[in-house]
Amino acid sequence: MAFNRFTRIRLVATDVIRSTQANVAIIFALSLPMVVGAAGFGVETSYWYYNSLKLQATADAAAYAGALEQISGSDKPTIVAAATQSAATNGLGLGTIVVNTPPVSGPNTAKKAVEVIVAQNLNRIFTSIFTQGQVPEQARAVALITNASKACMLALDPSASQAALFSGNTTVKVTGCSVMANSNASDAIKLQGSASLQADCLISGGGVSLSNPVTTVCAAPITQALPAADPFGDLPAPAASNPCQNANKSTLKPGTYCSGLSLSGTVTLQPGVYVIQSGDFKVNANANVSGDGVTIYLAGGSRVSMNGNATVSLSAPTSGTYSGVLMYGDRTSTGGQSTFNGTADSLLTGALYFPKQQVNYLGNFSGKNGCTQVVADLIQWSGNSTINQDCTSLGMRDIPAAQSVALVE
Repeated sequence: MAFNRFTRIRLVATDVIRSTQANVAIIFALSLPMVVGAAGFGVETSYWYYNSLKLQATADAAAYAGALEQISGSDKPTIVAAATQSAATNGLGLGTIVVNTPPVSGPNTAKKAVEVIVAQNLNRIFTSIFTQGQVPEQARAVALITNASKACMLALDPSASQAALFSGNTTVKVTGCSVMANSNASDAIKLQGSASLQADCLISGGGVSLSNPVTTVCAAPITQALPAADPFGDLPAPAASNPCQNANKSTLKPGTYCSGLSLSGTVTLQPGVYVIQSGDFKVNANANVSGDGVTIYLAGGSRVSMNGNATVSLSAPTSGTYSGVLMYGDRTSTGGQSTFNGTADSLLTGALYFPKQQVNYLGNFSGKNGCTQVVADLIQWSGNSTINQDCTSLGMRDIPAAQSVALVE
């Protein structure tokens, strides 16, 4: 009897164990999809997060690339192309990109900046058992361009040796602004002979070669700098007009001078734009030339030649399209040199802009209150003068130098 009782107890216990195991197996089988789904959702969430970081890095790089292109003076389509190419290189794939300059939202809408917005749709993996819709992701970045300094002289050539050269017995004092050369040459800015130079700073895309000490506000010349954009790159070329103007007068009117313009004696230029074609703008020895509100455009191969014994007092317009621009060399014509000389009583007030030519500045003068700017392919300076930057009252624009790019949004 005792044996049978024990047997029955053992059989009951075995049935209980088998029943419990069966229940655990059923519970495990029922909960397995949730366990796997939870693990899969965790993995997929990490995947989404990783891609959001990658997408933000893509937006940052694209905005930075666009800003660098803007610094070089490129137009908006080129800026957009640079940002788009950067995004593609960084794996944007079938995603979309929008490039705005300036930004259309945020605190930098009125500033010199590039905004990039990139978006991608990510495929689902584990969570596709719940829904088939893609997961949208978006990232935004803004690269802000700031100007560390302003320039009074800017040599635009990207590679020339001695792009900005100070030589001879020249003594130049540049107040409130810097001397800059975009060239990547080791001697992009060169001081030789007994030349003396004082400036806020010397800024070079390459290096600086100095035979004498230079007085600067900055601790040392800035080398390997980002190139400055052409500050007048958006300036349209004046159109020639008919009929050709008569150059043989003591008082000249604006218009087109079809065979150059050679000035002798006392000559006054009335305000306006003078287009010089098929010859140079020459100021001969002992001439006395004056004019306010004047812009002189050198079309084609025309150049400027001023004699050292001439007295020249010319100033640029203070408003309008050519505000602050006194001389403007044709940007489609390469080579040649324009020479600026004159007596100590001479004044050239405004910008001397020769984007594809060399400027030789030999005169011992500058402009009213020292307001003369020189922006040229190459600059050679051997005159004595004092140049000032505070010229906005005369309609002159600032020339940004030593620009930098920072991601701010």
